[in-house]
Amino acid sequence: MIITTTDKIAYRKIKETLGVVRGNTIRARHIGNDILAMLRNLIGGEVKEYTGMISEAREEAFERMNQEAEELEADAILNVRFTTSQVMGGAAEILAYGTAVKLERRE
Repeated sequence: MIITTTDKIAYRKIKETLGVVRGNTIRARHIGNDILAMLRNLIGGEVKEYTGMISEAREEAFERMNQEAEELEADAILNVRFTTSQVMGGAAEILAYGTAVKLERRE
C-alpha cells in the first residue's frame, strides 16, 4: 500500500477513485500524566507523557485508515491528513483520512 500526502504518485496513473477512508481514536488524559504535566509546566520542557500518548493515538488512527483502504482493495491512499479535536474536557480525537485509489499496473 502506497500512502502519501500528495495528490498523485510519480509514474503511476489513477485508475479508479474508491473514496475517502478514515481511521480515528479518542484518547483521554491519565491523572498520573496530568501531575507530571503540571510539574513540567512549572519548570518547562517537553511533556513526554502527552507526546507519547498522542503519537500512539496517531499511529492507531493511521492503522485504522489503512485497514479500511485494504478492505476496499486499494493500491494507495492519497492526500493523507491528520486532525485533532477536543471531544470533552481531557479527551481528544485523532482522525486520519485520505482518498483510497486503484492504480494502473506498471508495464
